[in-house]
Amino acid sequence: LATGGWNQEQELLNAANAVVAFSVTDTGIGIPKEKHGVIFEAFQQGDTGTSRKYGGTGLGLSISRQITRLLGGEIRIESTPGMGSTFTLYLPVLYPIAPSAEGGDQPELGHIAESAKLVTTASSRVMLAPVVERAISDDRSAIEEGDRILLIAEDDPNFAQILLDLAREKGFKGIVAQRADRALALAREYQPTAVTLDLRLPDADGWTILDRLKHDPRTRHIPVHIISVEENWQRGLRLGAIDFLTKPATKESLSEALTTLHEFVDRPVKRLLVVEDDETAQRSIAELIGTEDVETTTVGSGEAALQALQNGRYDCMVLDLGLPDMTGFQLITRVKSEIGLRKLPTIVYTGKQLTKREEAELGRLAESVVIKDARSPERLLDETALFLHRVTANLPEGKRRMLEALHRTDPTLTGRTVLIVDDDVRNIFALTTFLERSEMKVVYAESGRDGIAKLQATPEVDVVLMDVMMPEMDGYETMRAIREMSRFRQLPIIAVTAKAMKGDREKCIEAGASDYIAKPVDMDQLLSLLRVWLYR
Repeated sequence: LATGGWNQEQELLNAANAVVAFSVTDTGIGIPKEKHGVIFEAFQQGDTGTSRKYGGTGLGLSISRQITRLLGGEIRIESTPGMGSTFTLYLPVLYPIAPSAEGGDQPELGHIAESAKLVTTASSRVMLAPVVERAISDDRSAIEEGDRILLIAEDDPNFAQILLDLAREKGFKGIVAQRADRALALAREYQPTAVTLDLRLPDADGWTILDRLKHDPRTRHIPVHIISVEENWQRGLRLGAIDFLTKPATKESLSEALTTLHEFVDRPVKRLLVVEDDETAQRSIAELIGTEDVETTTVGSGEAALQALQNGRYDCMVLDLGLPDMTGFQLITRVKSEIGLRKLPTIVYTGKQLTKREEAELGRLAESVVIKDARSPERLLDETALFLHRVTANLPEGKRRMLEALHRTDPTLTGRTVLIVDDDVRNIFALTTFLERSEMKVVYAESGRDGIAKLQATPEVDVVLMDVMMPEMDGYETMRAIREMSRFRQLPIIAVTAKAMKGDREKCIEAGASDYIAKPVDMDQLLSLLRVWLYR
């Protein structure tokens, strides 16, 4: 215990009968006396040269001091250059937590542990960047059981208000999210009937939001209609979006999009067309898909498929390439051009060994290709569930187990090579352990210079995870150096940083990063970013 001699601002310490002290001593480089004050300021360190030897954000002591003040305490430092430093935290053993019951001037005293709840609040205030949003009065407080709910993920408040008004006209209750993190949270909380998604939200790429919605069993079935200035509609359909509308959009086209959404969710049974000339295979596919919420029609030729599509409405098509009257390539082309169903999700399900040229052609024409093998039934069930927006929880137990087993691995990540560049071996170990569970191959480097050398020596690297705050050569400088090499200009680089301040994402992108993720790393978000940037 220690008493007396405190900073005059710390009235609790000066008035305390007892003070507890916690000291931490290191044997590091030490801090000169003239720097003892500045190191407690945000983004400041004792090592302030243009090429610092030691990493870190310069936020730790600033946050610690603010938390300490909230607890009525004080932090002191004793340090000698070349010898190390001792930091001591002083806190009053008793802390005022409420006015006295008699209403007098004397506060009620509680043990210091009672005030520990302040820590989370304080650190959150320091770390989170302010986000200015225009409040939009949506319907979340008026939602009742059975309501149709439309989640509008849109950062433009004027456009969001237009969508909200149209949604109400179409019989939806609307909730608005102007940031990606809020969109995900609201989707999980409210389980909306449908989602409209802008791909350019301020805090994250919209593709990662679509990916996370479609990889979460709780939200995978929710139809997502993309409304964005980007024009990559086929990529959206392949990732599970129900439709795509390019901005600028007219009020009529927006109204039509919401009408389509309403009609889709109002149809409890979706329609699947299976084009396969082998009757045994037809029956197997129909039995695999089931009849709980899907009506399956089977045909044995290309002409029969064209006739069925002209006479009825289908939500997805499964197609074998080997048809008696035309090739599968020809059928897809005619479906998308002659009949005009360019957005009909098409799954090629074939045992044919494809050439590189055929793979490329199918990549242009079809939303998914499943090669028949030991695991192909699970993949076919999964792909049809995605495009038909089936609720996984409503499937029979056997089919749910099939999908759960399939999702333990991710074909987008399996076998891909990731380079981790981080000066903290604990981070490298944690990331490596996690990524290897997804059957990724991991190589690593503990500095920026070593990262460049490792990249040059490992041409099979598919993606880089780059820590930003590294000593000597930080992540920004490393990414710039990598981008100067022509063969790495298109290599996906995801910046990983301990900061969570406004403008950090832009700074990372400017330095050459493809995307950005903050520490502590949300592993689901990391997997989503990897899937998005490794998408082919």
